[in-house]
Amino acid sequence: MNKNPHFAVILSGCGRADGSEIHEAVFALLCIENMGCTYQCFAPNIEQAAVINHLNNRPMNENRNVLVEAARIARGNILDLKEFKAQDFDGIVFPGGLGAVTNWCDFAAKGADCDINRGIYNVIRECYDKKLVIGAMCIAPAMVAVALADKKIHFTLGAGGTTVEKLEKLGVVHEEVGVTDVCIDRENRVCTTPAYMLATNMTDVCQGAQNLIGAMCQLIQA
Repeated sequence: MNKNPHFAVILSGCGRADGSEIHEAVFALLCIENMGCTYQCFAPNIEQAAVINHLNNRPMNENRNVLVEAARIARGNILDLKEFKAQDFDGIVFPGGLGAVTNWCDFAAKGADCDINRGIYNVIRECYDKKLVIGAMCIAPAMVAVALADKKIHFTLGAGGTTVEKLEKLGVVHEEVGVTDVCIDRENRVCTTPAYMLATNMTDVCQGAQNLIGAMCQLIQA
């Protein structure tokens, strides 16, 4: 590959409790730029599953749109997920945050039996079929694991537990890794990192994002 990789970054809103985890999303974008690559942000044009007050972590009685909220992180440079075309990209990144398991799917409520938003599911499957490198952070790998369960991908949420055990019953393989490490499934072209599933500071999240994007670039350019 002669050109620098071009990434799609998929957002699920704005804020760890009801959208994309802001540090993870921003660090992913920063690391893509720092590695000389380019990106385009996308989000589904749907209503959020819930709106959470990030000061007290309590639900708020209002409605918000995932695409509109995600535009805060992207500084307005974001497209409706319906405009995504896999052939325009080399890799795709899914930052974490509870929006990944409430807005993209209902994993937070149903676990491994979750339903995935049809647009998100179709994007993941299209990227897999066209051999894009798929990257996910924090809790987002759980959704990717469900979407690609028939491919028996290797992934990480950092450490094991009940959630991991339920996911492994689908046929996927969980690997325990350190806070800044990356689980690299070379055969399926999937890279995942724990981020705030394990991290307690921004430094580790940023390093994990750098390692994730670096691993993805290596697979893209191999």
